[in-house]
Amino acid sequence: MDAHNEAASEGVDHMSATYPARSDLDLDLNGDRLREECGVFGIYNHPEAAAITVIGLHALQHRGQEAAGIVSYDGRRFHSERRLGLVGDTFSDSRVIARLPGDSAVGHVRYSTTGETLLRNVQPLFAELDAGGFAVGHNGNLTNGITLRRQLVREGAITQSTTDTEVILHLVARSKKPRFIDRFIDAIRSLEGAYSLVALTNKKLIGARDPLGIRPLVLGSLDGAPILASETCALDIIGARYVRDVENGEVIVIDEEGVTSFKPFPEMAPRPCIFEYIYFARPDSVVGGRSVYQVRKTMGQVLAQESPANADVIVPVPDSGVPAAIGFSQFSGIPYELGIIRNHYVGRTFIQPTQSVRDQGVRMKHSANRSVVEGKSIVLVDDSLVRGTTSVKIVQMMRDAGAREVHFRIASPPITHPDYYGIDTPDRDKLLAATHDLEGMRRYIGADSLAFLSVNGVYRAMGFEARDPARPQFTDHCFTGDYPTPLTDRSSQVSSQQLSLLAEAS
Repeated sequence: MDAHNEAASEGVDHMSATYPARSDLDLDLNGDRLREECGVFGIYNHPEAAAITVIGLHALQHRGQEAAGIVSYDGRRFHSERRLGLVGDTFSDSRVIARLPGDSAVGHVRYSTTGETLLRNVQPLFAELDAGGFAVGHNGNLTNGITLRRQLVREGAITQSTTDTEVILHLVARSKKPRFIDRFIDAIRSLEGAYSLVALTNKKLIGARDPLGIRPLVLGSLDGAPILASETCALDIIGARYVRDVENGEVIVIDEEGVTSFKPFPEMAPRPCIFEYIYFARPDSVVGGRSVYQVRKTMGQVLAQESPANADVIVPVPDSGVPAAIGFSQFSGIPYELGIIRNHYVGRTFIQPTQSVRDQGVRMKHSANRSVVEGKSIVLVDDSLVRGTTSVKIVQMMRDAGAREVHFRIASPPITHPDYYGIDTPDRDKLLAATHDLEGMRRYIGADSLAFLSVNGVYRAMGFEARDPARPQFTDHCFTGDYPTPLTDRSSQVSSQQLSLLAEAS
């Protein structure tokens, strides 16, 4: 334990005092987007485990940009480096990798959906249990995490973070089962909501998905070394072979005897999160056997079929709307052009602007390509619309660049309900589609016309005739209000602010 604490303390000292706070400009540019969840990665029995984990986390950076962490095991000790910031900024130094020896490691990139952006919330979390060290990284969100945490604190648990993932450590520690894997399974039986987990002990690498498989997790192999990762793009970047998806409700144990599968839950039909296909997964990933890029193109094609527009040019809202815009263009026959150019070099703390400059913040990230849009009737294509504030600025930008007409097409249905499974969505009263009808939304963003892909259109793009209301094939509650699990924390009226206060009090 002392060895781990020394390593963990080293990680704290390196970054905690130097990481800049998110600027107001960053909030303006990103506040109208769905915020990423988290990404997990694990590798067993490879001599360069930590270095490979860093590369894998690079590929998963789109899933969380606030923090990254790695825990390795060298056969005698666990070593931890957890940092606030991007993987490339915090793990590029070879001296950091040198502090993570061993042939097994787990890693995590984080965007906080529960808990503040504090170093003590950065994963993988680590604890010394009576069976030895245990590190865990979590993608998703537990809908009973606050309730479980409150119960654990009442019973004497001492908490160190404000993230729901910590309850997993406590539940494993308190289980009375004789074998560690049985303790782990005993712990996750108490969880509700969405989770893909990677965990590391002194003998095993463990992966688990919730019974509905809401969050993704895949199994791969690199030169015989098993790998667990949130997406296949993390396998591709290191040259690993994709083996299969971890199934919904499955627990995979990787040790010196090989890969063992457990099915501790009653069999359920999978309901993966539809937003993995619409927004979150990288376009070059394959999720549930489907190419994310091809699905997004098909969504654009179905959108063009459902809601055509008489226009001169199709313009994607970069980068999220690009595949759907290509599909829209291919189906409609309207030329596809880059009418908006994205500036990839706007940093998190580019400037601390005055209000007058902040009002122009969107132009620092996107600028109009006047030669494409001037005098034209254009169709803007994006993947989603949340608050609508950025859409207002983009529509106005197109008009300022001389567009004759601006039609807006969204390659997903209206978002009318918040998410509680790992996507940081605004409360319902901040969602534009929950407070306005279609005409009201059109007027708000200032477009000449506005249309969304229908829910059945999403399902058609995924290869189904329509959504089956009796047995939906995906987790699509943001569009339908059909939450697939109990929302225990919500029904108990326990807020995330109470979680933070509870953790601070403990």
